[in-house]
Amino acid sequence: MDNQMKDKRLTKAETQVMNVLWSLPNSEGRSAEIMEQMPEPKPALTTLLTFLKILKEKGFIMAEKIGKGQLFKALVSREDYTRNYMTDVKNTFFGGSVASLVSFFTKNEKMSDEEIDELLEIIRQQRQ
Repeated sequence: MDNQMKDKRLTKAETQVMNVLWSLPNSEGRSAEIMEQMPEPKPALTTLLTFLKILKEKGFIMAEKIGKGQLFKALVSREDYTRNYMTDVKNTFFGGSVASLVSFFTKNEKMSDEEIDELLEIIRQQRQ
């Protein structure tokens, strides 16, 4: 992960909140909109607000006061977070080797023929 995000990994609960925020238009929403999209069992509103406060402190979101409420906006895209996270996993567990990472998943996951074909096509496209 880049230095700004390396020490700021998301917990499972924070990831759930970010996934909801990322799924909303423009990756922004009010607490009620975020709560509405949270998976069951939904957290208490106070718990959600605590997660939003933590995400703001970590630099993943910003809060803009609008009327009596706040509009929460993602400052980090899902793609950027995922890229940085997976780079850290690759470097930490696979010695920086993409081949080792892919090999691990192909050996340890049941892949359908379609998934194998898709993976091979992605690899072919990288050669071009």
